[in-house]
Amino acid sequence: MKAMIFAAGMGTRLQPLTFSKPKALVEVKGVPMLEIVIKRLIKYGFTDIVINVHHFAEQIISFLEKNRNFGVTINISDETDLLLDTGGGLLRAQSLLSDGEPFLVHNVDILTDFDLTELYNFHLQHRPLATLAVKSRNTSRSLLVNDKGELSGWKNNQTGKTIISKGEEKDLQPIAFSGVHVLSPDIFSLITETGVFSIMDSYLRLARENKIMTWRHDQNFWLDLGRVENLAEAEPYVEKVW
Repeated sequence: MKAMIFAAGMGTRLQPLTFSKPKALVEVKGVPMLEIVIKRLIKYGFTDIVINVHHFAEQIISFLEKNRNFGVTINISDETDLLLDTGGGLLRAQSLLSDGEPFLVHNVDILTDFDLTELYNFHLQHRPLATLAVKSRNTSRSLLVNDKGELSGWKNNQTGKTIISKGEEKDLQPIAFSGVHVLSPDIFSLITETGVFSIMDSYLRLARENKIMTWRHDQNFWLDLGRVENLAEAEPYVEKVW
């Protein structure tokens, strides 16, 4: 099974740690975030992995070489010329992901203990265009879902900005995106956005006429490692997630 790790970000919320290294190599209890995610993917049967790089890209490549790609197939999607955000980064990696089967995408700065194969199998069962892992928690930006668990909108809880893809806001429930999703390769033919853009922009547009599902894991641990203050909190969980 194929997976992609979004690891190209600048890591501005982790400064000063990212002044001299990429976010992906910031350590939690001595283990780089990238290693944590790779080992989780391997645990759940993902052995063909794509990693996008930009900030201190050569350090990530050297790290992978030193660890002999952790015994699996790893391909690099190079964004050193321009950081493309999640949507642009996904398009850049299209040739490495399009084998006709769904693939999983995992942000490098997400630590969670949910079973990745359960998410993947849910996607296989329902065959939506994409399946987004979600959790009930406080968040600055919420996905809005209907009673079938379909993505129907988005809301910035700080500014009040709201995007409705289908239905009416009063009938939709807010939920937080967990930074892990499974996509059908069919999505590549439907993405019309170009350049630097968020995949969420594509999801919200495509949700008007396509089924984009959510998969809840409320019972599982989840933490954003993109914040310095969360690194110490994550330490007890590192060795339990792979």
